[in-house]
Amino acid sequence: MMYQEKQRFTQWWLWAILIGVSALAIFGIYRQIILGQPFGDNPMSDSGLIIFAVLMIALSAFFWSIHLDTRIDKTHVRFSFFPFLKKSVERKNIKSAKVLDYGTVGGWGIKQSRKYGTVYSTGGDLGLAIVMQNGDKFVIGTQNESELETFLRKENLSELDSTG
Repeated sequence: MMYQEKQRFTQWWLWAILIGVSALAIFGIYRQIILGQPFGDNPMSDSGLIIFAVLMIALSAFFWSIHLDTRIDKTHVRFSFFPFLKKSVERKNIKSAKVLDYGTVGGWGIKQSRKYGTVYSTGGDLGLAIVMQNGDKFVIGTQNESELETFLRKENLSELDSTG
């Protein structure tokens, strides 16, 4: 049996900003280059407008590509925060692990916390907090707290006991 979860940035306000600014830039290109009407009181050059639109679309595509994948089985905890990192730890090297509310650590993404070590999250404030035998700590965010806790109990993974 294996636990799997794939997460993306789903905050509506993030996508409203990215899509809104991209759409505004495309409208600017349409108005200024196709219709020949200046876009705004102090219009950007045509090439500047095109570059800005391309950069905004690329930024939106980049955010769309980012995802946090988690896979846990009896021997390993594996996760990747694409395109930034990929990590695998053997169960025997884990001292403790539990699902908890880690609170805010300054936003989402890859963040450092004094209490929890490195936090990997795409949203929310729930995650699997892991302490390694060597003292290293990290948290993998989750949107499926109860499913993750149920998996940990069913698999009887003592090192990954979510009640500890």
